[in-house]
Amino acid sequence: MRSRAFPLIATFVVFVALYLIGYQRFPAFGTTRVIANFLTDKSFLGIAAVGMTFVIIAGGIDLSVGSVVAFTGVFCALAIGRLGMHPLVAFAVILLIGAAFGAIMGAVIHFYKIPAFIVTLAGMFLARGGAFVLSQESLPIEHSFYELIGDLYYVFPDRGRLTFVAVLFVVVLVVGIVIAHFTRFGRNIYAMGGSRESAANAALLLGVPIGRTTIMVYTLSAVLATLSGIVYSLYTSSGYPRAAVGLELDAIAAVVTGGTLLTGGVGFVAGTFVGVMIQGVIQTYINFDGTLNSWWTKIVIGLLLFLFIIIQKVLTSYRGTFTFRLIPGLSRRAAESKTSASPP
Repeated sequence: MRSRAFPLIATFVVFVALYLIGYQRFPAFGTTRVIANFLTDKSFLGIAAVGMTFVIIAGGIDLSVGSVVAFTGVFCALAIGRLGMHPLVAFAVILLIGAAFGAIMGAVIHFYKIPAFIVTLAGMFLARGGAFVLSQESLPIEHSFYELIGDLYYVFPDRGRLTFVAVLFVVVLVVGIVIAHFTRFGRNIYAMGGSRESAANAALLLGVPIGRTTIMVYTLSAVLATLSGIVYSLYTSSGYPRAAVGLELDAIAAVVTGGTLLTGGVGFVAGTFVGVMIQGVIQTYINFDGTLNSWWTKIVIGLLLFLFIIIQKVLTSYRGTFTFRLIPGLSRRAAESKTSASPP
């Protein structure tokens, strides 16, 4: 119970159990076709969830993710279809807009001390409203580049297709793992998580640039949400202002069921991947069964959320167990600081 890897282990056990249940009922679960479909169908959710992981580890939240995805799709459809932009140019422009949007939210959160919930809720309304201002209808995207991307896939012997968007999801996942666990920026994010006291201690002991890190975290989340919107447009070949409604909640669910503590400071990007795959397994099982309502996906995910929140409550009740566990050398330095500050 004291291991920082326990939430990740619990997530993996749940995933394996659900997958085995599906495989026992439907042997097709063991084919690369189903596994590749997991990656393809959940690629846009997975990319957005990676960004959400960094935000939650830092002790924040981002409710604007789904709206940013919708705005991105509509913008790309208009830029490509009506303005005649090449898709790569449109992608570059919207990624810059997304980065600026996230940086502004991060700056407001830090400098004005406004809760992230309120700021990103405002961002959610702004992005969704902007999508409806651009268009109130679904806009098809017809371009040879989209057709080219759609034809990029690797076929396995049993006809499973590993698509471009699935590979992109895996690349984003690997880059996210590297950033989280092997860079100074990642260590700063972990230091900010948890209670305000722990964040202040981390800043005092390590000189963590709280303001810069906060802005970068929300910028990263917005950029990945924008990239998710690009993937969604590639996946559907359209832009729709009502797209991705509730995607931010699915991303949060994937992060939490992936073992990241809601209080921040503890979590793994790899766990988020498993959380996304859990949703894929549940949805695929329901589709294969054919007799269950699709809303059972939400019901099962809700039950899993309750389970993992209880696990998190039990884990965090051991105060100090997770403090600075993911930052090498910090626990020792914290202990030395307390010792030197204690009266003789």
